[in-house]
Amino acid sequence: MSGLDAFRGIGLDAVIAAADLQTRVDTKYLLAPEQYRRFRDALAATGTWACLDIDGRRRFAYESVYFDTPDLLTYRQHRQGRRRRFKVRTRTYVDSGDCAFEVKLKGARQDTVKERLPYRAADAGRIAPDAAEHLARTLWEAYGMAVPAGMAPRLRTDYRRHTLVNLAEDTRVTCDEDLRCVASEATVASRPMHLVEVKAARPGGTADRILWAMGARPESISKYCLAVSVLSPGVRANPWARARRECFGPNLALI
Repeated sequence: MSGLDAFRGIGLDAVIAAADLQTRVDTKYLLAPEQYRRFRDALAATGTWACLDIDGRRRFAYESVYFDTPDLLTYRQHRQGRRRRFKVRTRTYVDSGDCAFEVKLKGARQDTVKERLPYRAADAGRIAPDAAEHLARTLWEAYGMAVPAGMAPRLRTDYRRHTLVNLAEDTRVTCDEDLRCVASEATVASRPMHLVEVKAARPGGTADRILWAMGARPESISKYCLAVSVLSPGVRANPWARARRECFGPNLALI
C-alpha cells in the first residue's frame, strides 16, 4: 500500500476524543510534494499513525471566511507579532455541510486557543447575532477588550485537507493542499505545495523529529495572512515573503 492507504483509518469521534487539542502548540512547515511524500511515508513506517476516515473519504474540502476591520487590524497584529492577537473566521466542512464560527487566540504561553461555536453554513459569510455575542465574550474574557469596529468578511480560503493522528502522543498532523485565496476582486491559486501543521501539547514529538531530520524547519505561516499578502499587493508582508514566493511564484497571476 502507498499514500494515505498505508495508514489504518480512524473515525472522527475517536480523533475528537483523543486529540481534539483546542488548546495546543501549532508547528507549521511548508513542503514541496516530494518532501511531503517522504515525510508521510516515514510516518506510515512507524505503524503508530492513523488517517482520519469518514465513510471511506480521507481528503476533505474546507472553506474558511475571515473577518477583519477595514484597516486589517488582525492581519497587522500577526505581522507585528503581537502577544495578544486573534483571528476570526467561519470554517465550513464542505463534504458534510457542517460549519463553525471560530475565534483563535494566542495564550499566555504563546499556545493556540481556539474558541468554537457550532454555526450555520448559510451564515458562513457574516457575523450573526449569536456569533457576535460569542466573539464579544471571548475577547473580553481573554484580553479585556471590546470587539473592534467594522469587523466584516474580507476574504475566503479554499483547500483540501487530510489528517494523520498519533493517539499515543495526542498529536495531529494536518496537510493542506490545493490552496485558493478568494476575494471579491480576484482569486489566486497556489502552486503544488503542502502546508503541514503538527498540533500537539508541545513540540518535539515524532512528526517534528522526522521533519527536522529531513532538513525542514518550522515557519510562521498563516493562510489568512498569506492570502492578504497575495490579494492586497500594497500591504507589508515581510514575514511571509518566502512562503508567498514558494506557494505563488515570483509573478502572481490573478484569476
